Amino acid sequence: MPFEIRGLAPLLQVYDMPRAVQFYCEVLGFELVSNSPLVKSPEGECFHWAMLRRDEVTVMLNTAYDEGQRPASPDRPRVAAHRDTCLYFGCPDVDAAHAYLRDKGVDVKPPKVAPYGMKQLYLRDPDGYGLCFQWAAKQET
Repeated sequence: MPFEIRGLAPLLQVYDMPRAVQFYCEVLGFELVSNSPLVKSPEGECFHWAMLRRDEVTVMLNTAYDEGQRPASPDRPRVAAHRDTCLYFGCPDVDAAHAYLRDKGVDVKPPKVAPYGMKQLYLRDPDGYGLCFQWAAKQET
């Protein structure tokens, strides 16, 4: 092996950083471990980049627009393109994840077993990115 790699940290472009951080931290249980300096903007004081971590998973968020360039509402074609992105999280108890998310008020359908044997729970984050919590389904005997 030519070199070592440890981990992966996808970077997602978000429309509203406070809303995205709130979702990932308060709903999914991530912790904000690092962020860019706070700046004042027409939307209020915020930061434009964040690193979030939960267990062995790292996700980075970045505002989709530069300072003062954010439109009044999300750009529909841009958000529609987010449907092409899905993050898959290893989750040994997909049913518990479903119950937890429902208790948090997330409108999420029950998990299903894919034809290739993975029990999967799909949802969308506030910016339309797909999130899937999955684990190998237990085989019926």
